[in-house]
Amino acid sequence: MRTIRVFTHQSLRIGEETTLDEIASRHLVTVLRLKPGYGITLFNGEGGEFQATLAHCKPKKTTAMVSSFEDINRESPLNIHLGIGLSRGDRMDWVIQKATEAGVTEITPLYTERTEVKLKGERVEKKLRHWQQISISACEQSYRTQIPPINSPTSIDSWCRDIKAEKKLVLHHRSQQTIHGLKNDSVNSIALLIGPEGGLTEQEIRQAEDTQFSALTLGPRVLRTETAPVIAIGILQSLWGDYQ
Repeated sequence: MRTIRVFTHQSLRIGEETTLDEIASRHLVTVLRLKPGYGITLFNGEGGEFQATLAHCKPKKTTAMVSSFEDINRESPLNIHLGIGLSRGDRMDWVIQKATEAGVTEITPLYTERTEVKLKGERVEKKLRHWQQISISACEQSYRTQIPPINSPTSIDSWCRDIKAEKKLVLHHRSQQTIHGLKNDSVNSIALLIGPEGGLTEQEIRQAEDTQFSALTLGPRVLRTETAPVIAIGILQSLWGDYQ
């Protein structure tokens, strides 16, 4: 029997029935066609996960009875805050999904000089809800127990100026320094800055360096904006996180 993991915003207590939201209910009942009595795993981002059994199955309102709790932690010891230039199409969706699977702690979309996406008003809120749901689905799939927040888009200069981390890294292919050159350092938190399509401008790289960011390259090949974060996070996790 496959393990179905479901995120819920509800408080969870052993021996109590909880109501799942419409998105989760529709997926369980309409897509997976699950019936009462099927066992699922619930988590709410407060740590650990709960075993539960579906009680009532309706596309808009499904309930589950919580039976047990496991105090398990699959989060990386390395805190990575990704600042990523806003991209067109589904590139941002891809970045958020894969960065979440790779163990990123927090994501902030950034307006840069080469950003072609402009979000205002209701479009911002709609996009944030969409991106957060992508992150939730990625956590369900990858067995994470915490949901990385997706912050409202902000300017690159504000993010670089305000971000706090032990190590601040900005990626661009013209640098000669590699991430592996930092492997002897001891690091618990990293701010990782990556540009949109077309990359960061020279001025933006200098601004980042002026706020204590170190310029690094991933190698001789130029990577797309949706590819670079996944490879960079993987290397960082192998150096200071929980990749073996």
